[in-house]
Amino acid sequence: MKGEARLNLNDLGSASIPGVSARLGAALAEAAGVCLESQGHAQGVELRISGYVSGVYSVDWHPISDRSRRAWNDSDEATEYGAAGVAVLLIERETGYSVIQRSDKGTGVDYWLGDASDLKYRFAARLEVSGIRSGDSGRARARIRQKLNQTRASDSAYGNLPAYVVVVEFGFRSPRYARDERAVRISR
Repeated sequence: MKGEARLNLNDLGSASIPGVSARLGAALAEAAGVCLESQGHAQGVELRISGYVSGVYSVDWHPISDRSRRAWNDSDEATEYGAAGVAVLLIERETGYSVIQRSDKGTGVDYWLGDASDLKYRFAARLEVSGIRSGDSGRARARIRQKLNQTRASDSAYGNLPAYVVVVEFGFRSPRYARDERAVRISR
């Protein structure tokens, strides 16, 4: 695991992620906090990563108010946005790529990734995200297979770019992380 073993969701509101505005980042962090707290997790909960990479992160976020819970009452939407927030930070930590741009619908991915220091913001990889509020490992594995297949929709146009899939299971503290190895192999 690269970097320190802490994941502060509040970092999503910083200006360092080219494809995530400060306001959107704060909203993603709030949604993730709502999801984590809804599953009984407290500040510093251990988030276990498995799949293409593995490790453990201690997660922090701003305390969630009753107003935040009411604002994110649609659990599907909160789970989708919360998972995106966790994935954006994990991808940066584990691959060095940053979210450069949100993808259009129909491309098979949610985000385009690249080097944040490249002022031309060239696409270097693809990211597909999914969230599960609570479930079991079988459901997560099925979702990973589904999402890896979905990324193949953009292979013909962007097949030379690696595709990453992050599935966040808020109930089990265990985001699943996959990478489609067919297009490009990255050695470690």
